[in-house]
Amino acid sequence: MEAAIVGQATGTGRTALVLGATGGVGGEMARALAARGWSVRGLRRKPAAEPQPNGRPDGIDWIVGDAMNAADVAAAAEDAALIVHAVNPPAYRHWDRLVLPMLDNSIAAARANRARILLPGTVYNYGPDVFPLIPETAAQNPTTRKGAIRVEMERRLHLAAGQGAKLLILRSGDFFGPRAGSSWFSQGLLSPGKPPTRINQPGRPGIGHQWAYLPDVAETAMRLLDREAELGDDAVFHMGGHWDADGGGMVAAIARALGDPGLPVRRMPWWAVRLGGLAVSLLREISEMRYLWQRPVRLDNRRLLAFLGEEPHTPLDLAVRRTLEGLGHLPAQPADGPEPDRTLFGSHRHQDQASDQVGFG
Repeated sequence: MEAAIVGQATGTGRTALVLGATGGVGGEMARALAARGWSVRGLRRKPAAEPQPNGRPDGIDWIVGDAMNAADVAAAAEDAALIVHAVNPPAYRHWDRLVLPMLDNSIAAARANRARILLPGTVYNYGPDVFPLIPETAAQNPTTRKGAIRVEMERRLHLAAGQGAKLLILRSGDFFGPRAGSSWFSQGLLSPGKPPTRINQPGRPGIGHQWAYLPDVAETAMRLLDREAELGDDAVFHMGGHWDADGGGMVAAIARALGDPGLPVRRMPWWAVRLGGLAVSLLREISEMRYLWQRPVRLDNRRLLAFLGEEPHTPLDLAVRRTLEGLGHLPAQPADGPEPDRTLFGSHRHQDQASDQVGFG
């Protein structure tokens, strides 16, 4: 099937293809690129259900195609300078069969156009031998199947960086945000589709956890891409994001945003998740990632701070409120603009000194 382009590019001279543009991180990246003046193409398997004004909602030219189809990806990526590879099988399904073929299609397209691939990375690559604070150069010895796949993804990407393509990997913690889709925040801490009557706590009391607000992730990626000439062909950075030092900060922020500081908090029944995993593949995959809630696992952002001088950072209470608005748990307050409210972590404030501060895939 040939990719069909819907709408016209804006002709800025910088074209980006976003795989996974209908998802949380891909959609955030696509919107941020469009706001930066890029001509953005988004790949989707089906046409939009309803026609959009001018054919370009959020500044995205939608392309009908399949990330598993090499010809579709190649056609969509023609003349692109950037390919954002933010596509994952939903609900962890069939990672072993789908993830690497999709990546290979992105790599082939990047080589053909001498483009840069931007990969939103995770902590899955790493094992306990490098916990708790992980620099970009740490050894990758994962203990899970998804971690092994992530390691192989990055191995192929680094190889491609020496064969015509360029690479930018930006790793961060668990994703949350107003359009984050499936995530630990929306489906772990809260019950999806229901008004919050309690908050689930996946981690042990006193164990820190790292979160990443998706608009901040996208803004960080944009600032790195703004300095394209300084990135080199193979660049890797870690974000600090929001470090919840004792595992209770995010729970408290949710309760504050909902206006109910007495909202009950329940320890996640991992035994039930394991039991359910015998029949439900999603629960089995979630159970495999429990180790990330049993001990502190933190990406070290000092290299990013040294390069950019600062990390975009929306205050936790504001980020949580916007996320709850996006989930329909709070009325939206459109008067708030993202940039004026965003503070910055400067190089003089390394994340180890911040105590108030991944989607499922």
